[in-house]
Amino acid sequence: MSTTSSVSTNTVQDWYSSVSSTQTATTSTTNKASDQESRFLTLLTSQLKNQDPLNPMDNAETTSQLAQISTVTGIEKLNATLTKMMSSNQTSDTLQAANLVGHSVLVEGNQLALSSSMAVGGYVLDKPASSVTVSILDSNGATVQTLELGEQEAGVNEFVWDGQSLNGTALADGSYTVKISAKDKDGSVEASPLELAKVGAVLTADGDLKIDVGRLGRVSMSDIKLIL
Repeated sequence: MSTTSSVSTNTVQDWYSSVSSTQTATTSTTNKASDQESRFLTLLTSQLKNQDPLNPMDNAETTSQLAQISTVTGIEKLNATLTKMMSSNQTSDTLQAANLVGHSVLVEGNQLALSSSMAVGGYVLDKPASSVTVSILDSNGATVQTLELGEQEAGVNEFVWDGQSLNGTALADGSYTVKISAKDKDGSVEASPLELAKVGAVLTADGDLKIDVGRLGRVSMSDIKLIL
């Protein structure tokens, strides 16, 4: 998709920079571990050469020291491997997220954009509800439409509004505000509104993968509730 390639340049550059930094860090860690081994072996050799012939080093002590340096070296190598794996996973996540560019998603927000007599919104229910009501308000805070959605399942749900007001007239395109209320047999159900946004870019910031969704700023992958 053309939009993906056009907005992914910074992401790819960040990726190359990240890989380069990881390689440098891995080399540094390897050299550090090698220096530690060299210093340890030099010290151990000196101890063996200069030990008291009448009171030589205990085999158990020598073995213990060798085991210690082996453990340290193993930890250094493990850390280097984990760093490399984390960098590889981040690169894979970035490339996968790049496929979202140009797609519409539902994220946390209470705005509803009406365009050409159509608006799409959503909400999250903490648990199943026997009735869900969507109230749509204009810029003055007046309720212009109420949608009775009936029984709904827990989790993410979406709705469509045709731009009609309470008296059946077509409202002007623009931004409206949404309020969600839900109930079950025991009373109110926790409900949070979701806003439709379009993914414009994918980038990494301070090592974290971020999705640019325009007016709503940059969000994490976990903030995206539904991909449309």
